[in-house]
Amino acid sequence: MSNGSFSIPPPRNEPILSHAPGTPERAALLARLAELARAPIEIPLVIGGREVRTGRLGEIRCPHRHGQVLARFHQAGPAEVQLAAEAAVAARREWSTLPPSERASVLLKAADLLAGPWRATLNAATILGQSKSVQQAEIDSACETIDFWRWNPHFMARLLADQPISPPGVWNRTECRPLEGFVLAVSPFNFTSIAANLPTAPALMGNAVLWKPASTAVLSGWHLLQLLTAAGLPPGVINFLPGPGAAVGDAALASPHLGGLHFTGSTGVFNGMWRTVAANLERYGRYPRLVGETGGKDFVFVHPSADLEAAAAALVRGAFEYQGQKCSAASRAYVPRSLWPRLEERLAALVGALTVGEVEDPKVFFGAVIDQAAFKRIQGYLDLARATPGHRVRLGGGADASRGWFIQPTVVVTDDPRSRLMQEEIFGPVLTVWVYEDARLDEAVDLCESTSPYALTGAVFARDRAAVAGLSRRLVDAAGNFYVNDKPTGAVVGQQPFGGARGSGTNDKAGSMANLMRWTSLRTVKETFDPPHQVGYPHQG
Repeated sequence: MSNGSFSIPPPRNEPILSHAPGTPERAALLARLAELARAPIEIPLVIGGREVRTGRLGEIRCPHRHGQVLARFHQAGPAEVQLAAEAAVAARREWSTLPPSERASVLLKAADLLAGPWRATLNAATILGQSKSVQQAEIDSACETIDFWRWNPHFMARLLADQPISPPGVWNRTECRPLEGFVLAVSPFNFTSIAANLPTAPALMGNAVLWKPASTAVLSGWHLLQLLTAAGLPPGVINFLPGPGAAVGDAALASPHLGGLHFTGSTGVFNGMWRTVAANLERYGRYPRLVGETGGKDFVFVHPSADLEAAAAALVRGAFEYQGQKCSAASRAYVPRSLWPRLEERLAALVGALTVGEVEDPKVFFGAVIDQAAFKRIQGYLDLARATPGHRVRLGGGADASRGWFIQPTVVVTDDPRSRLMQEEIFGPVLTVWVYEDARLDEAVDLCESTSPYALTGAVFARDRAAVAGLSRRLVDAAGNFYVNDKPTGAVVGQQPFGGARGSGTNDKAGSMANLMRWTSLRTVKETFDPPHQVGYPHQG
């Protein structure tokens, strides 16, 4: 073992590379895009460090060219889940006994590899497989992933250093034990960085993990796993199990070895998993830790004193970056009548200038939605807007699936502040606006606070400081991440820990000590140096 007390290197946020014309990162990315698009690859499961091929194949298609197959991947079922659970329990025995500095070194090395030779690969896989623009891939699959892998070791060190007091004659200490069993990590398609964090945060704390990536993001997930292996992650610590949600998830939740669930996805799926865990409690012999970041219906509230240009830019970026497929995306807006005519005009100009197309082209701002199911769901909301009285599609509204799953950036104005388009998560490029009368400001704030079942992110725009303070106070429970004069997206690890409450999840704040605390089970140790040798007490004399 190591005879030393080691300090984690001070974390820093990874700088965003510009990929401007003539830069080396642009040349490297374009070359890697061409390589990954050249021919489909075959992706196996990985269980206990071994590649497993089931023959039950799924396809990964390029969303903006859905005729192009990027990869075929083997799909796990209950039998493979059972093997992975056994491999994880076996791997935990040795992994959990490694000094925390040794576990941290894997993530720190992975971060440096991603900042260097692996950067173009992860960005290219995310661009092709998830239809992210160059900028959106860079801030996600490169920078935010690197940030998670640098900051989480720092947060772990702070947790370990938080020790109880020890009076004379006694030495008290606490130990951060991993959870018993394994942690099931279920990651979404929309952020490669979330797919990186969900399995590695529990693993850093000594846990072994079963990782089920979204089927539409298996390509970037595969490259993440290869990168972690290159960084020295031992076999069995993270077991890679792509496959149907029910087949993998149900089998994992049925295992008596389940110790925790780290989930990002829809509220409905998380609710179902929670119910399943509750029904299986007697089987586990413990209470599994359930951590979930789920849906959002994120708001922008514009006060009459707002900077109109700033509000317009935030609405366009917040609603339409990555095609609105962020759980934090601006999806509903409350705008005063006094500002709406000029704000609508500015929105029209900004949205009209967005470049839409195949995102390998660095000039493109806006790509396709992830798959046919998403396309049809979003198209259904557009049809609803056209068919419902009191709703007007003011910008966009078109949909074209001939080559890719393209939905135009769309702005709908509604007369009904409790319209379905103001309440339900659409997860696409649709922004619904309710224009309120300036004299009804208080009513508008109440509607913003109470209309949606979610409470993930929200933003207010106001130059009046009293208005900022009042809106912040009245909307205190409406968003776990609250922004003043900024868009409601773009949380940075180490700066804005991310998560929401109500229907948006357990608010365990990815990118903070709060999240890491959920993956450890504390043991308190009291050692008495000179223990008593008598039973009685002085008052008995």
